[in-house]
Amino acid sequence: MQKEQQQLAELVKGKKVAFIGAGVSHKTLIEEFVGLGAHVTLCDKKNSVDDFGSYAETIRRLGIDLSLGEHYMDGFRGQDIILRTPGFEYYQKPLQDAIAAGTLVTSEVELFFDYCPCEIVGVTGSDGKTTTTTLISKFYEAAGRKVHLGGNIGAALLPMLPDVAPEDVAVVELSSFQLISMRKSPKIAVVTNVTPNHLDHHKDMQEYIDAKRNILLHQVPPCREVLGYENDITRSMVPDCKGKQVWFTRLHDTDNGAFLRGDGMLCMAEDGVVTPFLAQKDIKLRGLHNIENLLAAAAAVWGEVPIEAIQKVGSTFTGVEHRIEPVRVLDGVTYYNDSIGTSPTRTIAGLRSFDQKVILIAGGYDKHIPYEPLAPEVIAHVKNLVLMGATGPRIEKAVCEHPDFAASGLTIQHADTMQHAVELARAAAQPGDIIILSPASASFDLYPNFEVRGREFKKIVNELK
Repeated sequence: MQKEQQQLAELVKGKKVAFIGAGVSHKTLIEEFVGLGAHVTLCDKKNSVDDFGSYAETIRRLGIDLSLGEHYMDGFRGQDIILRTPGFEYYQKPLQDAIAAGTLVTSEVELFFDYCPCEIVGVTGSDGKTTTTTLISKFYEAAGRKVHLGGNIGAALLPMLPDVAPEDVAVVELSSFQLISMRKSPKIAVVTNVTPNHLDHHKDMQEYIDAKRNILLHQVPPCREVLGYENDITRSMVPDCKGKQVWFTRLHDTDNGAFLRGDGMLCMAEDGVVTPFLAQKDIKLRGLHNIENLLAAAAAVWGEVPIEAIQKVGSTFTGVEHRIEPVRVLDGVTYYNDSIGTSPTRTIAGLRSFDQKVILIAGGYDKHIPYEPLAPEVIAHVKNLVLMGATGPRIEKAVCEHPDFAASGLTIQHADTMQHAVELARAAAQPGDIIILSPASASFDLYPNFEVRGREFKKIVNELK
C-alpha cells in the first residue's frame, strides 16, 4: 500500500462513516471503506434495501447500516465522517449541525485533493468545462504524461489513488456543487466563465459565484490561474489569484495570456513574448466558443507541455459527445445533438456555430434562470422552434415578448415527448436544413442527466425511416 493510500486508511479505520446516497462513485468507495475498517452507514431517500435493486445484495454482504426514507438525514448524527454527494445541498441544516458537532464533512473529490501525490489541474465555469478539461488532458497525453481524468466529467478520482504516481497529472472538472465545500485548490486553475446557472440549487447568484471562487482561494504558490477575459465575473476574480494569472480571450489581443489574433492565429503572450501556435482554419472543433475553450486549455498548459503537443491535439480533436455532435444526415437534413445545452448561454453558443437558421428543439427542467437573453438569439438563428418540458412556456413567453418576434417569421410548436419533438422538427425541415437539440434547460423533468437525454435523441434520430 503506497503512502497516500495508507494515510486514507488511517483516516477511516475504526471510524463511523456515513455516505449520502449510493451513486456510482459511492458504491465503489463504500466497499473500499468497509475493507479499510470503517463502520459504514448509507443515508438515502429510498425507503427499503430492496429499492436499491441489484446493489441490495452488496449492502447485505457488507453489513452496512441504513438510514432510509423521509428522515434519512437522522443518520448524520453521531458520525465521525460524512461523505457528501455533489447533488446534496451543503448548507442544509442537518449537515451544518453535524459539522458544528465535530463531524468531518467531505466528499470523494475533496479526499482525492487531500491525498493526491501528483500535480492537479482544475477547471470550472458555467460553460465549456468539459471540452476545456478534455483538451487539457489530451495535451498532457500528447506530451507523454500519464493523466488521471475525472471529477464532474464522470469518473470518480479517489478509487484511482493507488495508481497515481507523483510524476503523473490529474485533470479535474469541478462543478459548483463540488467546489462549494472545498478547502484545497489545484495548482493550475481555470475559470472559463460564470453566468446564471443552478439557481434552483444555490440560494442566490452570489452563493454560486462564491462556490466557483473556491477553485482559486486555497491555492498555494507557485500556482497558475487562467481566467476568461470576456466575462465580468471571472475578470473580477483577479484579487483572488495568488500565482501567475493569465487570460484567454477571443475578442481582444492581450499581452498576458492566450488570444485569437486578427489574422486568424491563436497566440500566447507571456513574459513579453507573443507565440503564434495554431491557425483557426486548422481547428476541427465547430463553433467560436470552442476557440475559447482551446485558448483556455492552451493557456493552462503553456510551459508544461511542448507547443507541438498543443498543435497536434488542436488540429485533430473533433469534440466531446453531446456538444454539437453530428448524429445523422437524412433526406438532406443534418441532425445535431447538443444536449449539453443545459442553460441559455450554452444554447446561444451552439446556435452561433451555424451560418444559417436552424430548427431548434429546446426546453426541459426549470433551474429558475432567466430566458430573456435567449430570445434575440432564437429570433436571429432559428426558423422553427419546437418546445417541450417545464421551461417550454417560459422560453415561448420570452421569445414572443421580444420586439423583433412579430417580423421574424419564427414558428413555435410544442411537443409532449422527445419522439414527438423530433417528428415535429422533421416535418418542418427541407433538404439543406439543420435540426439541433439544444434545450437551454436541464434534463431532470424527463431524464436523469443530459447524457441520457442526448442518447435518446440520437436513438430516435437514427431509427427514423
